[in-house]
Amino acid sequence: MHFSDLPKQPRKFVSYWNVGKLLYGALILFILETVVYFIMLQKSTDGKPIWVTIFWLWSLMFAFIHIFLVIMDAWSRIQNYKRFKDHLYEHGYSPKIAEYYKGSKCQRMALCTAAKELGMEKQVKNHYVNAGIKWYHFTPHFMIQDPLFFFKKYFWSRTFLEKYYEPKFQFRNAQKTEVHVRGNPANQIL
Repeated sequence: MHFSDLPKQPRKFVSYWNVGKLLYGALILFILETVVYFIMLQKSTDGKPIWVTIFWLWSLMFAFIHIFLVIMDAWSRIQNYKRFKDHLYEHGYSPKIAEYYKGSKCQRMALCTAAKELGMEKQVKNHYVNAGIKWYHFTPHFMIQDPLFFFKKYFWSRTFLEKYYEPKFQFRNAQKTEVHVRGNPANQIL
């Protein structure tokens, strides 16, 4: 595969939006919940029973902590997206990579976004359709298979603590450096 064979690359913002749009929606909801729970907590301190205050304090802490978890999850999915895109460009589509990430809706979205930008989206989506995965399968499989997942290292490292990934290829820059010689495109290899 060459850079000239690729579909037009979207802006980085668009790619990152497509990777994490569900997470960004959850982020907005948790911010709104935090504000509502903070207001309810303030109202609960005016002569209400202590259990009401404890309930609203617990709810506030739950929503506030989830703001940071969603941000870390979005960061990890962006790192996955960059890694997937490089892998697909170097090695082409492989059912193994699609199979490995079928358990998580967010990771599937990262893989589908990378595949779409490389013209391989149909293969990835067909794999997931054949695997019986529907659009509404949000809960990751490992949460069902291992109810104590929250206490496992693999959950934290794979979900929230993905290391920064420096892309090997600059797809957007490569398409910008296309040079025209006598009216014909002459692609530079970066």
